[in-house]
Amino acid sequence: MPLSMSPLQLGLIIAGVILVVGVLIYNGWVERRARRRRKTAPAQTEAATARAASSGGGQGQRVEPTLRSAATAATPAPQESAVQRASAAAGDDADSDFVAPMDVIAHDEEPEVPETEAPVALPPAGIAHSVDNGAGGQRQPDPDIECVVTLQPARAIGAGALAAGLHARLGKRLRWFGRSTPDASWQMLASETRGEFVEIAACMLLADRNGAASRAQLDTFVRVMGELAPLLPAAMSVPDAGAEADRAEALDRLCADVDVQVGLTVLKAEGAGIPGTKLRGVAEAAGFRLASGGRFEWVQEDTGAVHYTLQNLRNEPFTVDTLRISMTNGVVFVLDVPRVAEPVRAFDHMKLAAKRMAQTLGAELVDDNRRVLDDTALVAIRKQVDTAAAALRDCGIEPGSPRALALFGA
Repeated sequence: MPLSMSPLQLGLIIAGVILVVGVLIYNGWVERRARRRRKTAPAQTEAATARAASSGGGQGQRVEPTLRSAATAATPAPQESAVQRASAAAGDDADSDFVAPMDVIAHDEEPEVPETEAPVALPPAGIAHSVDNGAGGQRQPDPDIECVVTLQPARAIGAGALAAGLHARLGKRLRWFGRSTPDASWQMLASETRGEFVEIAACMLLADRNGAASRAQLDTFVRVMGELAPLLPAAMSVPDAGAEADRAEALDRLCADVDVQVGLTVLKAEGAGIPGTKLRGVAEAAGFRLASGGRFEWVQEDTGAVHYTLQNLRNEPFTVDTLRISMTNGVVFVLDVPRVAEPVRAFDHMKLAAKRMAQTLGAELVDDNRRVLDDTALVAIRKQVDTAAAALRDCGIEPGSPRALALFGA
């Protein structure tokens, strides 16, 4: 005679199954983040770094120049990136044993699709040039890099009606736009924005240096919008969260292939050090300013954009107090290629500043193996910076543009 179960027993069994599935999903997420973090470990190796930077404006992974032997340089990489392919096509007139001081950020390999399942439709290799990528800022939704949900209110509404959404924090950048008539230009919305709008667009960024937007984040975004729409009331157009999660993963992989930083190290001889007070004086005389992230920044006065940074070789943050009482054996000039307009020109400026600082401090300009960087090596580095910038543009990402700052920010 079959055993019957009470509703309580059935409920407990179902809850147990849900708990086990949740634990498995969480463990998979933790393992993936662990793999990503292992790739970001600040080791002096030839491995590619992960596409992650510490949150809150912290320093990204430092990438330093590397001069390698011909045998090492001839070893094939596990996976050829977009930058490496572009570099090979362009050719290199410099020494064959020189490998430029840049890392192409590593990413997880694409999972195999079982034969019984239809492949997921992903975006093309590049991002369409669909928005203004100029310095003026993105003043409209960017559907190529954002999940966009639109609302059509039954009557025109003010920004105050969107307060719950405007203040939402979902782990990825969230922007709101409105337009006063169906054919008007989009206007970015904030709590204090005046006027009334007949159409609203909420846009969540699909990927940044912390990784792709997760399915849970996208589900939460859609849920928040679903709860807001009836309150207005408004009709809502929502994309499929699963498809958007796949798109986020594809976008993250694309950006990982072209996420490049270049570093030049100014190093004092063994046993010698640079007093922090002297370093601060030399840095400020060269146009740097000490930033809250524990590094010096060289900022263009006209635009306010950071062209390159100066970081402690010891991987310890600079502060007013530590500079007053400590010393360091070297500093690293870092150029973050995706986040800088005209990366080649910025590299030329950074190279001259590094040479001058090395001369002023009685130090040498070296690679991460402490071998001197001569003019031939610096020319090769410059070519690779140009190649990296071209690879970004081929993907539809203008270096230094609002789109690039969003995708390559924390």
